[in-house]
Amino acid sequence: MDELTQRLSKESHPVAAGGPQASLEDLRRRVEELGFVFVKFTETTGGTDLGVRLDRTATDSSAADFDAGTGSVHLEGTLILNDDPVRCVADIDLASLTGTGRLVPIAESELVSS
Repeated sequence: MDELTQRLSKESHPVAAGGPQASLEDLRRRVEELGFVFVKFTETTGGTDLGVRLDRTATDSSAADFDAGTGSVHLEGTLILNDDPVRCVADIDLASLTGTGRLVPIAESELVSS
């Protein structure tokens, strides 16, 4: 397993909603419509911005009020980081677009298909 994957899998780390247009509106569109989000691990060298294909059955936005910009969203989805298949698990506070997250190593057969 790659060193970065291993480090991000050991415990929870600070994360932020990432991507080219990090905003509440962009996060909402990605969660509700696209099913693909960016999660940035902020304490790695230069930050590690990951594109995550959401697992809609594990993602939970019931505590999120996107209109008011309050509450939080629980994100779960899969990706391959440095040849390692992983599940990204993150909780993002809508007011700050930050939270905590970690990676969980998985079998390649568990990757979410489009």
